[in-house]
Order: sequence, then structure tokens, then C-alpha cells
Amino acid sequence: MNKIEDLKVKIFADGADKSGMLEMYAKPFIKGLTTNPTLMRKVGITDYKAFAKEILSEIKDKPLSFEVFSDDFNDMERQALEIAGWGENVYVKIPVTNTKKEPCYTLVKKLAAKNVKLNVTALMTLAQVGDVVAALNPNVPSYVSVFAGRIADTGRDPVPLMARAVELLKVAPAAELIWASPRELLNIFQADAIGCQVITVTNDVLKKLSLVGFDLDEYSLDTVKMFYTDAIAAGFKL
Repeated sequence: MNKIEDLKVKIFADGADKSGMLEMYAKPFIKGLTTNPTLMRKVGITDYKAFAKEILSEIKDKPLSFEVFSDDFNDMERQALEIAGWGENVYVKIPVTNTKKEPCYTLVKKLAAKNVKLNVTALMTLAQVGDVVAALNPNVPSYVSVFAGRIADTGRDPVPLMARAVELLKVAPAAELIWASPRELLNIFQADAIGCQVITVTNDVLKKLSLVGFDLDEYSLDTVKMFYTDAIAAGFKL
């Protein structure tokens, strides 16, 4: 098994808690950060722009993705252009469709033509990947975020799909594939094995990094000790 520092896949921290984001930003192996409206809402953020500007005042040298939140493509374009102006390291997240299932490809093409760095998000099919890639400016840095974890939640193995997506992105040399919504640490190594360029990882998964390569006999013993200690602490008797 590779060590984390030997992996080619870039690890991006996914979150919206300021202290957590700054903690991850300070780690050399974290190469970028992402967030989204759902994560922001979970931590109680109400002023989107103020939060973004506050984070960007401290994170200026790693890519950071912020998402539009309108459901209208004209308004999405307005939001995207404003967000893009917040910093050179900003990528604008555009959902692959709006809530009416209308695809974003025309908007992506318009924004890409204006050299906006995009992160097209919430993809789950190869057809979507192909259409997004066709809309991108192949020379403008961008990300294509395929939600491999959510694909796995449906009982499908995401690895073959993600491997094919890597191939589809080769016609857009400035674009990188993101393995989004990972469910376990193993996904980092799966993403690396197929040549996926980026994986977004939440702090709860990142906390498991210390276990990489951990001796399994020792891990087994630690697990037994955990069960024993918890049983004693609970005062269980038979």
C-alpha cells in the first residue's frame, strides 16, 4: 500500500467549518478545498458572501471552490461571474442540472469562453461527463466532480465508471476529474489507482489517515480492547 505522501491523486478537504478548513489548509498534503451550500447550512452560515470572503482572506494559494445557488441559468451566470471575481484561486461550482433537470452545458460553455475556472458538480453518469467535457474550454483550468460515493450508495461499483471518466477527460488537458463524496479512506487509494487527479475528502475521513498501513493484528487487538473497556465502563453484568 502506498503512503499518503506517495500518492499522485490530490486530496482536497471538503467542509464549511472555518476552523476545520484552516486546519486542513495548513496541512501540506491538502492541495485544495471545496464547500457547498449544504455544508454551509449545517454549520449555521447565513451570509454566504461574508463567509467566502473571510475564508479567502486566509486561503490564497490553494484552489477553493464555491457553488452558485440559483436555479435559473441567467442568475447562475451572474452569481458565477461575481464568485469568480473573489480571487485567482477561486473555482465556481455549477450543478450539472438545475432542479428542473435542465442541463447546464450551455451555461458552462458561456462561462468557459469567459475563462471562468469551473467546478461542474453532482455528475453521476458517463453521458454527463462527456457533455460537460465537450462544453469546457480545454485550455482553462476546471474540475469535473463525479459523485462516486453516491453512485456506490446505489449498489453500483463506481471504480469502472470513474476509470472511464479519466479517459473522457483526456481531450480537455486543463480539466481534472474529482472523485467526490467518498465514503471511506480506501476511496483515496482507489482514485489514485485509476489515475483520478483529485478526491474531495471530509474531515471525518481525513482523521483516519493515521491508520494507513496500520498493523492489522494490532488493529484487531485495539478493537478487542475497545469492546472490553466499553463493557466495563457501562457496568454490564450477567
